Amino acid sequence: MEQTYFRKGFGLKGAIEGTLSADYHSRVVDRVRAADHRLDVGDLSFRLAREFGFCYGVDRAVEYAYETRTKFPGARIFLVGEIIHNPHVNAKLKSMGIEFLHRPDGGEFDFSQVVATDVVLMPAFGVTVKDFERLRALGCVLVDTTCGSVLNVWKRVESYAKDGFTALIHGKAYHEETKATSSQVTKYPGGRYVVVRDMGEARLVCDYIEGRGDRDALSARFGSAMSPGFDPDRDLVRVGVANQTTMLSGESLAIAAEVAKSMARRYGDAALPEHFRTFDTICSATQERQDAVLKLIAEPLDLMVVIGGYNSSNTTHLAAICHERVPTYHIEDAAGIDPEAGTVRFRPVGSKAEETKRDWLPAGRVVIGVTAGASTPNNKVGETIERIAATRGLALEPAGGPA
Repeated sequence: MEQTYFRKGFGLKGAIEGTLSADYHSRVVDRVRAADHRLDVGDLSFRLAREFGFCYGVDRAVEYAYETRTKFPGARIFLVGEIIHNPHVNAKLKSMGIEFLHRPDGGEFDFSQVVATDVVLMPAFGVTVKDFERLRALGCVLVDTTCGSVLNVWKRVESYAKDGFTALIHGKAYHEETKATSSQVTKYPGGRYVVVRDMGEARLVCDYIEGRGDRDALSARFGSAMSPGFDPDRDLVRVGVANQTTMLSGESLAIAAEVAKSMARRYGDAALPEHFRTFDTICSATQERQDAVLKLIAEPLDLMVVIGGYNSSNTTHLAAICHERVPTYHIEDAAGIDPEAGTVRFRPVGSKAEETKRDWLPAGRVVIGVTAGASTPNNKVGETIERIAATRGLALEPAGGPA
């Protein structure tokens, strides 16, 4: 029988390395790294975080997408949603003839145009159990780029459901990864989940566990962030905590601790193992990037530039961390810096709307911190540094090759 499901690559890395390098490599970034992550240009001093940009899971997903195009040169290739949350990378895939499948708000992905002779890429975030089954039923070739860190969370959530524990997931209910993770409980009869966005929502659940909450108010507050038929009296007796891999690690750990305290108050310390489980499922790359930016903002900085998709969870969290200590500009792409106009187009932390600011670089010597989300390629980091320098009328010394 012909193989129609792949998740370990096609052994074509050598065939795509040149294209990947041309599309995403940056000699500017290489230069800054070689200079201890510092670069001085005129009166601008750049400080690049020690860990930033593409993580292993994103690298793998992008490579696998390029390999797929090479492996199936004549086939129609579809992508479920976006491969990662970066507009530059997704635009590159579109230019390679990969078609994107979209899901309307609150609706299902439209697979009506997919037939058995097509190839379908599943993104780094994964897909829901239902969508996977729908695609398998079509008989098309499936190329699965789901990140290994995400798969680890799925295993944890599955174990909760198997053992009769409700999965309490710290994440964004609308995010593709969290949708895919929460769906894993459906593999088991009676599998349940509830998604909490932050500590405030977690405390509402804790109040109910301790007998202080209102059933109707809880159901109204969480709505689709709970599994269908969720009964808080039944489903909050045994709880296992997990998380979207890109959330703030400190908040995830604090939420787990808060739930543990509530369970101990309700059932007693001795009975806690019967009612509560937790494992830290923040991915190492997310943790490393958060740790690196915390070290960076501990230095004297005048401002911080964070590069990455506005819908990238790990990028928005990096921006939030920086915003606590230093003026921060979260730009989606290097094009957000306009040297000629002297403007920056960015999304303020906590806002849903983009803003444009003129004369954003302070006069005199400026120390600028730079980092990027795990889905941001190096060429966009290098281009951002060049554009900031150009805003001052400065040019980097030629380093050769693409920026």
